[in-house]
Amino acid sequence: MSMLISILVTFLVVVLVLYLVNMLPIEGRAKQIVRIIVIIIGILSLVKYLGVWF
Repeated sequence: MSMLISILVTFLVVVLVLYLVNMLPIEGRAKQIVRIIVIIIGILSLVKYLGVWF
């Protein structure tokens, strides 16, 4: 149950950060790079919670 809550919280944080990045007044290319970085960090943390890697 704890793992499920951790995965859900991680997913919600990633979605919230992506939403906030979308609201930033920066150019499109920089915004796209930040989105990719946030998604990669989110995927790595989800994989860590699942115990597949790390």
